Amino acid sequence: MNYLCNLLVESFWQILLPGLTMTIPLTAISFAIALVIAVAVALVQFAKVPVLRQLARFYIWVIRGTPLLVQLFVVFYGLPHVGILIDAFPAAILVFSINQGAYCAETIRAALESVPVGQLEAAECAGLSWAQSIRRIVLPQALRTAFPPLSNSLIGMVKDTSLAANITVTEMFMATERIVALTAEPLALYIEVGLIYLLFCTALTKLQAVGEKKLSVYA
Repeated sequence: MNYLCNLLVESFWQILLPGLTMTIPLTAISFAIALVIAVAVALVQFAKVPVLRQLARFYIWVIRGTPLLVQLFVVFYGLPHVGILIDAFPAAILVFSINQGAYCAETIRAALESVPVGQLEAAECAGLSWAQSIRRIVLPQALRTAFPPLSNSLIGMVKDTSLAANITVTEMFMATERIVALTAEPLALYIEVGLIYLLFCTALTKLQAVGEKKLSVYA
């Protein structure tokens, strides 16, 4: 029992450090890029831009219809066979950004469509261009509506980063696997890393609640 307790104490920091230096940055960078992709794809669909709208729908269809793990393998292990080499961390960012961008695009599109059409028409009557109306009136309201589901997507991404271990990214789960290989204590160590993921997600959930409370003032 003492051995197990000492192991968990020592391994805690060995797991937490990659979480702070790899898991969190991977999540933050990927989600920021995903939001840019999502807004662009959602606006293309909302504006019903010919051709681009069909391309956006195709992108969403493919990404949402294929497993994230398969996407990681295609980019990291598959692309080198056609001469495209991407290091593990940038490959993970690329895949997570594109994957999450597809899901967030649908969230933002739905939020855009929830804004009353009359507001857009009133803005145009007031002399604003379509782009100005979207930027100043429609998009801020849509993003407030989309904040809770987008926050849920961010929390989900924190957990999904564990899949990056499959392409050699040394994040929390891979760090745990290495300790398990040395100690042969899978049950305790996998529960420990699960609790650390839970800790991260709980912190984000608290921040989500604060954000929703502040945004409710403008509702």
